[in-house]
Amino acid sequence: MTDILHRYLFDNLHVRGELVQLTKTSQDIINDHEYPLGVRQLLGELLAATCLLTATLKLEGEIAVQLQGDGPIGYLVVNGNQNQEMRGIAKLKESTAETGLSNLLGKGTMVITIRPDKGEAYQGVVALEKPTIAGCLAHYFDVSEQIPTKIWLFHNDKTQQVAGSLIQLLPDGGEKQKQLDDFEHLCQLTNTLKAEEVFSLDAQTLLYRLYHQEEVRLFEPQNVEYQCSCSEEKCLNAISHIQPDEIRNILAEEGNISMTCDYCLTTYEFNQTKLQHLLVDIKH
Repeated sequence: MTDILHRYLFDNLHVRGELVQLTKTSQDIINDHEYPLGVRQLLGELLAATCLLTATLKLEGEIAVQLQGDGPIGYLVVNGNQNQEMRGIAKLKESTAETGLSNLLGKGTMVITIRPDKGEAYQGVVALEKPTIAGCLAHYFDVSEQIPTKIWLFHNDKTQQVAGSLIQLLPDGGEKQKQLDDFEHLCQLTNTLKAEEVFSLDAQTLLYRLYHQEEVRLFEPQNVEYQCSCSEEKCLNAISHIQPDEIRNILAEEGNISMTCDYCLTTYEFNQTKLQHLLVDIKH
């Protein structure tokens, strides 16, 4: 029931929907970081939101959704791809007991970066002018994509569960006002969704409760999982940009070179034997 994303269409209303329910993925991202409550909540909501955004893309590639500002949090970022493999992190400037988007990020921006496996990268930026992540994303779609979209995000800190739902208009050249009325109708139905329902019921039961008077076509569900992209190979590639003499000096002082992934906190250690191929001076 959890760590699954569902996509569906309202056949007669030209509207699409998504529902994601996450437990283990959320726990894997938050575990070991000792984030305060407000940060856990925002990062969890951003995780659910990024899952929903990733599912709207008809491409193979990666998406990064980053919130940055002048508040106690320097930035929050969640990365995902078309396989719903997610990772995320929050960077704090100072310890804080504050909660809420504006209190934690202050004046800031949301940056959405899409990197297709083929083609050019695309980046959209919108100011954090709304009080919630869901509101900021709706504003992003309004100004950047000009597609009526609404998102609902839920967080349960006790169980470290997060969830989200998305309703998006699919313009098809028909009567514009009729399409907008259909969109608003489905938004009103989705507004009745409660946190206790989204964390305790399976998707089919939820969708029937919300939309039992509509024709809903449900697609094959997609699993969501935590997946960090760090590796020993990537660390070695980073070290390869250091001059051989500097590598020797670090090894002489420290005995090895140690690198820790910010996302998953995995530490990679490299001794002289592992770095021997980088210690050869290139002679011309």
